[in-house]
Amino acid sequence: MSTFEIKMPKLGESITEGTIVTWFKQVGDVVEEDDNLFEVTTAKVNAEVPSPMSGVLSKIFFEVDATVPVGETVALLQLEAEETEEVSAPETQPAPETQPAPEAQPAPETQPAPEAQPAPETKPSAPIQKSDRWYSPVVLKLAKSAGLNSDQLDQIPGSGFEGRLTKKDLQNHLQNRKPLKPAAPASVPAAATAPKSQTQASTPSPAPVESDANVEVKEMDLVRRIIADRMVQSKKISAHVTTIVEVDVTKLVQWHKRYKADFQAREGIRLSFLPMIVEATGRALKDYPTLNASIQGHQVLLKKNINMGIAVSLDDGNLVVPVLHHADRLSITGIAQGIDDLATRARSNKLKTRDVEGGTFTITNFGTFRNIIGTPIINQPEVAILGVGYIEKKPAVVETPEGDVIAIRSKMYLSLSYDHRLIDGSLGGAFVKRIADYLENWNTNQTL
Repeated sequence: MSTFEIKMPKLGESITEGTIVTWFKQVGDVVEEDDNLFEVTTAKVNAEVPSPMSGVLSKIFFEVDATVPVGETVALLQLEAEETEEVSAPETQPAPETQPAPEAQPAPETQPAPEAQPAPETKPSAPIQKSDRWYSPVVLKLAKSAGLNSDQLDQIPGSGFEGRLTKKDLQNHLQNRKPLKPAAPASVPAAATAPKSQTQASTPSPAPVESDANVEVKEMDLVRRIIADRMVQSKKISAHVTTIVEVDVTKLVQWHKRYKADFQAREGIRLSFLPMIVEATGRALKDYPTLNASIQGHQVLLKKNINMGIAVSLDDGNLVVPVLHHADRLSITGIAQGIDDLATRARSNKLKTRDVEGGTFTITNFGTFRNIIGTPIINQPEVAILGVGYIEKKPAVVETPEGDVIAIRSKMYLSLSYDHRLIDGSLGGAFVKRIADYLENWNTNQTL
């Protein structure tokens, strides 16, 4: 019997390693396809990793608490005999008596068939070739019998772990089979074409430090290490500039005071000011779509969807940024519910991979800690991040028909850090001022 390598999966953008929290199976256990093998924790998400195929767990290379790079083999799975035969005897291999074609470039169409066994005319001529996408032997066998080649397989969406094509997916596809488009030429992944400085932070190894009576040496945990590396990386990649605007949110505060009790009684969650700020930011991103983008080399990738990253502080002092997808399509109630759900699951290690991927713009609310101003670091590969300060009452000059008066107003600061490679001061300033305008002119008659 042959073996299959179980590798550490990539569980999010910029994630390069994961720490094994739990093994659900032990050596010698029988594993069915999609059975959970182990649990992994990263800076962004905890995830249970299922087995892509059936077999027996024959070896474990990394135990609990081990930190493993993405792509590293963590265990071996001994395949079942039937599946092994499917892999080891593909249709395109010549019989042992014939002259084999070079292993790297099989050419069955030029290989003469033995006289006693002519190839049937109805036999599919398109063999399953190697692909960047992984398929189980069961799927390959079913695809071969259906006459599908790898280009056609690559076009079928999968429902398995990280989009893997399962046997059920393929069976459903074959039952509702439609002509498939020819596969587009394979493109080079964006990460592969980016300069090394944009895909990997290179930091020199520090000299070891020893504890003494006055200094306690404490190792960073995995999450803190990744955050540290990503912050340094972001500073190296983006030309950071921060602009700040003071916002009079008196109308918003009055509106919030009127509805917050009813909202909590109806929805069961507290209504903070963040959902309204997210709503105003989404509107401003539609007005200034260049802020909802990323940079690849000298190309600007303008994102059609507005997926708002919301920075959440964890109980252990670390930070995670789950993503509220399609935030611009949600009502204020929907935004509030989404933020509460993401924050709750983040603090209980229940986030899924999708919850931390696909962000296009990030908001960090340091006003929660009564901080008034901050200069946040951009969350790569985005081009801007909005910092939200604490709302406080201040005396201010207010223009009235009778003249200027001193009045108590509710004020806050918004700080926008942006990537000067793409965004100049006029654009960055106009964008954050647009958010301020939406908040200052809040419609106090609208209901939740």
